[in-house]
Amino acid sequence: MPGNSQRKGAIRKKARGNPTAGSGGRVRRGLEGKGPTPKAVDRVKHPAHKRAKAAERAKDRERGTTRRPARKDNESTVEWVYGRNPVVEALRAGVPAAALHVAEGTERDARLREALLVAVETGVSVLEVPRTELDRVTAGGSHQGVALQIPPYEYAHPDDLLTRAYDAGEVPLIVALDGVTDPRNLGAITRSAAAFGAHGVVVPERRTASMSASAWKTSAGAAARIPVARAGNLNRALKSYKDAGLLVIGLDMNGAIELPEFEAATEPIVLVIGSEGKGLARLVRENCDLIVSIPMTSATESLNAGIAAGVTLYEISRRRAS
Repeated sequence: MPGNSQRKGAIRKKARGNPTAGSGGRVRRGLEGKGPTPKAVDRVKHPAHKRAKAAERAKDRERGTTRRPARKDNESTVEWVYGRNPVVEALRAGVPAAALHVAEGTERDARLREALLVAVETGVSVLEVPRTELDRVTAGGSHQGVALQIPPYEYAHPDDLLTRAYDAGEVPLIVALDGVTDPRNLGAITRSAAAFGAHGVVVPERRTASMSASAWKTSAGAAARIPVARAGNLNRALKSYKDAGLLVIGLDMNGAIELPEFEAATEPIVLVIGSEGKGLARLVRENCDLIVSIPMTSATESLNAGIAAGVTLYEISRRRAS
């Protein structure tokens, strides 16, 4: 019958034009790769991630610090330094503080009196609060009746560092960190960057040390004199610097050229420092124009990121001054 023939033709045409499951259509799309699997420690629900977070909290308790999300900005954090010795040390180091919180009824020994005196002299507000409030903000840490509230650090934009160099009429020298997770190394590198004429430090947003109270203390006040910028993507920031005419120089123990032979020190430079354990990441290394190493007498020895940065920045500064 004509009607049956037309229906069969329409069915065959539909089958050819619209692949069905099993024909490589939806199934093939479903099997397409979604990129490399994130590391276990980066997957929020994975036990390795939970263990890493627990270890981080334990280290914070040992140092007398804790971090809580700020109320107005979910991406920023308010840091709390607690315990009488850590609070006094932070105030002595000039760590920017919003307020000194003292629990009601706390015995005022010499350390607490010094903390109160320095807070008043530097214009830090002093608040008397219930002890339960300190228990809450320090996550049950041993606060000894005193805690110092540190506001979120105000990071610069990577472009601001170039502007700072050009406004000063100087050849740009910028330090970028790749995988440096110890805040004390960040503080030490910031201190060396300020000492040897760099125009700023760039850190990525993820998997890196932040400008915490510990970093501030290690910088010995340099963090107030030199900007630290945060890049959403370090590789994009490095490419942007290259487009602006800067050389991207990676520092690695397996570099192709040794530091004493580094003739490009007088050029506009971004010096990239990798982590002590892993060095430079693969993509970061590929973005570098040159990899430089620090010669050492023993092949089994290595320098941590802070010391390596200081040595290299000194050599760059020396060459630029000669």
